[in-house]
Amino acid sequence: MGSTYESGNDVLSSLRYIPQSYNHADSQASALRLVLTLNPDWDGPGNNIELVRFTDGITNTLLKIINRKPEWTEEQIDHEAVLMRAYGNCTELIIDREREMKSHALLASRGLAPALLARFQNGLLYRFLRGTPANHLELAQPPIWRGVARRLGQWHAVLPIQGKPAFPATKELPIVKNPVEIESEVSEKPDTNGPLIQPRHPGPNLWTVLQKWILVLPTATEEQQARRQRMQAELERVVKEFDDGKGIGEDGLVFAHCDLLCANVIVTEESIESGPDEEVRKVHFIDYEYANPSPAAFDLANHFAEWAGYDCDYSMVPTRSVRRQFLSQYIQSYRHHREIPDSAHEEMVDRLYEDVDRFRGIPGLYWGVWALIQAQISQIDFDYASYAENRFGEYYAWRREQDGSRAQEGEEMPLRERRWAQEA
Repeated sequence: MGSTYESGNDVLSSLRYIPQSYNHADSQASALRLVLTLNPDWDGPGNNIELVRFTDGITNTLLKIINRKPEWTEEQIDHEAVLMRAYGNCTELIIDREREMKSHALLASRGLAPALLARFQNGLLYRFLRGTPANHLELAQPPIWRGVARRLGQWHAVLPIQGKPAFPATKELPIVKNPVEIESEVSEKPDTNGPLIQPRHPGPNLWTVLQKWILVLPTATEEQQARRQRMQAELERVVKEFDDGKGIGEDGLVFAHCDLLCANVIVTEESIESGPDEEVRKVHFIDYEYANPSPAAFDLANHFAEWAGYDCDYSMVPTRSVRRQFLSQYIQSYRHHREIPDSAHEEMVDRLYEDVDRFRGIPGLYWGVWALIQAQISQIDFDYASYAENRFGEYYAWRREQDGSRAQEGEEMPLRERRWAQEA
């Protein structure tokens, strides 16, 4: 497979740069300046520009900018609409913005993302995709989850994964310099009493991203220092257990979305197939901030975790039978795009089902660490600290099922684990 960045670099080299920034304190005026620089013909009589704020994201500002010209139909208005994504406060600590742009450009070159229009100092402008963001209850609707399964199978089948090394060849934890001054004491000097992980894949991937996040966890107090040490130990443990080169893709990795929550699934009115109990809705995936080479089983287990929504409603986690049906649709799509014979279908589903089950606790660790950082840097009104505890709870509940300690202590199985084990 070729480089993840080849197609992305080609698109980015010709992408317009606007030397302006979006100002969160002056949203209307700064967004208007950006879109009029992009589309100067939107200025003057006969134009009626509106800004629609999307509020589902919890790390960025996302605005839909439309020109409601009297002679245009709603479809024409949406076709010409511009999405403006402005990065959240200090999110460069946890998101590689250059990689995000290259990922978006790569996806756009394959018809899997909206066309990029321009970048500016703290964000991107790109085309609008018609459709409606799903909510977490809709993820459980068969026509929608079939569409998600088909689209994700296509992603994993057709996108290349190669990239640049994420870490230098060293076993010492580096000194991490934050790009901005942060009042809340996010760590600038990680402890150096442990080795950096050495994953099989040298470029950016699930494990190296999680390592970078752990390196910027706050360490202002002894409690925070101890927590960061625990997180490092857990990372080393899971890399040893899970970074084994097994699974579908290239050396056990695919180009994964890694953040397939409900708001990042755009549901269209179009059906790919329609029949008795077999409707498949066409969906698009948006927001590629965390996209990188990862085990397919992580991307799938992470999506299943997101059926619970932001409020962690574990009664919505898909049961065994639903997960298997989802994975069958996914493998059908994956095989189609990789031209794998039908005879391999059931064996691939069986293996992937077991692998997803094995990975079910890892999203809790991943997003728990992420939420600890967000609790320090984000200005968005969201209880990241409680969210972190919920997600870590998922990880440790899974650990206790794996080692049998929960049963040995005679405690009741947590709802998420009960739901995961439920057949129908």
